[in-house]
Amino acid sequence: MRYRDFDAIAVGSGAAGFAAACRLRQNGLQRVAVVTEDVNGGTSRNTGSDKQTYYKLSLAGEADSVEEMAKDLFACGCTDGDTALVEAACSARCFLYLAELGVPFPYTPYGEYAGYKTDHDPRARASSAGPLTSKYMTEALEKEAARLGVAVLDHLYVTDILQDEHGVCGVAAVHTETGEMQSFCARSVILATGGPAGIYAHSVYPACHTGSTSPAIRAGAALQNLTEWQYGLACVTPRWNVSGSYMQVLPRFLSVDAHGNTYEFLTDYFGSVSDALEAVFLKGYQWPFDAAKAKNGSSRVDLAVHTERVKKNRRVYLDFTGNPFGIENIIDAPLSAEARAYLTGAGACFGTPFERLAAMNAPAAELFRGKGTDLSKERLEIALCAQHCNGGIAVDNNWQTNIPGLYAVGECAGTHGVVRPGGSALNAGQVGALRAAQHIRRTPREPVSEETFLKQAEEARERHEQLMAAVCRGNANVQTLTEEIRERFSGVCAAIRDVSRFGETKESVASLLADLPAAVRINERRQIADVYRLQDALTVQLAMLCACEDYYRAVGVSRGSAVYTENAEALCIGSAKNADADKVRQIRLVNGRFEPSVRPVRPLPESDLFFENVWRDYRERNL
Repeated sequence: MRYRDFDAIAVGSGAAGFAAACRLRQNGLQRVAVVTEDVNGGTSRNTGSDKQTYYKLSLAGEADSVEEMAKDLFACGCTDGDTALVEAACSARCFLYLAELGVPFPYTPYGEYAGYKTDHDPRARASSAGPLTSKYMTEALEKEAARLGVAVLDHLYVTDILQDEHGVCGVAAVHTETGEMQSFCARSVILATGGPAGIYAHSVYPACHTGSTSPAIRAGAALQNLTEWQYGLACVTPRWNVSGSYMQVLPRFLSVDAHGNTYEFLTDYFGSVSDALEAVFLKGYQWPFDAAKAKNGSSRVDLAVHTERVKKNRRVYLDFTGNPFGIENIIDAPLSAEARAYLTGAGACFGTPFERLAAMNAPAAELFRGKGTDLSKERLEIALCAQHCNGGIAVDNNWQTNIPGLYAVGECAGTHGVVRPGGSALNAGQVGALRAAQHIRRTPREPVSEETFLKQAEEARERHEQLMAAVCRGNANVQTLTEEIRERFSGVCAAIRDVSRFGETKESVASLLADLPAAVRINERRQIADVYRLQDALTVQLAMLCACEDYYRAVGVSRGSAVYTENAEALCIGSAKNADADKVRQIRLVNGRFEPSVRPVRPLPESDLFFENVWRDYRERNL
């Protein structure tokens, strides 16, 4: 068998994956590779918002500290204190590294990186390079990786984590164009494959991103907080968050039924025009759907959109061409004091929503024009969509999994809890990449046994060829099956979770997963990657259903960005943000079954900051 040998491999070519590769080279590893199914794909390179946020320690204006930021991250619920402290402590270093690489974060003439408040942010810690922040990050890190001599192996979908008696010894991957299996030997593997976007039909993830969590699951990696996601209002085509400025300019919310009748529906769900306007404005700060705000807060907007689309079977749109509720001059509208002050301060208390958007955030207004939609003339179709997985693969404070040598960084790592400050995900990916590379450098592992590696690689190749022989029989149905399982899951286990349907859905998912070789058909070898993507989606769906069932059985209340109900027609809104917040719920595949477990959150460490002690410890760890 042909294979290539590396010191370390990063799987994934987004901001976290390229950061991991750069940090590995900076920490002295010579043979480093990025293995990716599409170097130009992924969420980092192909998504954003009105001004995509990077959350870090305040570097200008309001006083801040690592301790305070760590406390705020830890307060998000079900979040480990040690990873919260690491994310806070390393945030400035990682942010400034990106700035040095050329990411255009704005600063004052005096060099101050000004900030603003984002979701769940008690301080103005957020920064942004505009709607395409993560794209700029990815491009800058890719350029740096090339300068550092990192090998980029494209068109390879990782299907297996290979292990020997010491832990990870490499990966096996299928070529997405030829269907050929290839293997790569490495003692350290950093997964940076993003969130499991392929499980949902109603999603703001770019279509080119599906995720790849199942190889780690099948290898025995534990998952944590898989119940915790982030959902919010997003444009259907093109897929894009309609957060921040898109809400603060107060667009019209319209729905259209099958007969073409148009409804401006928000006043059907709010007591008055002023209440509706206030909720829409607050969605700019509170974009994620929040069960705690679903009864009396801004998330009533999300539920209204969901009801119009799902229960009334109408299409829902944002309209920036005219003011809501027939208001001629927005300055005369019944606005809250906060909304009026914001629009006035931004010099945008005039005109239409589009004109206000152009004045407040011109890049956000122009972004859709570049994607073929002119907001000054056209509506945006929207839905309540999956946007980010706050759970994922369980890691320690070096971002290592329970499998020696296997690390997870970025969205595939489960370092977030119930809620998180907007933009903290970008920071977590950069910090995780730094920590994993540092740990790999400090803890060299036993060399890989070529004999053992080849045995594992050959077994993976045999499984691949058996699957290929079973499914290559023409009349392809893999895409149809994928669309069906995504649609079903979106209706059962997204922002609205129908507990009464968990059992039947689990049975259907498990049955298709077990019978996959017999159920799936493809026309040509290159379609085998789609079969693996379907397998991945089914595996994560089953894990998530088991995790949600375990959570609801034990806790029984809505939490975070999901409402649990036993009757989809009558939403059970009761929620508790801090329910079970001192525990981390894990799930792991053992002998073909997902077994749940619970552990206490790891507390915030008490650091010894006496300089001479820190210096001595640093020398012992690093020199």
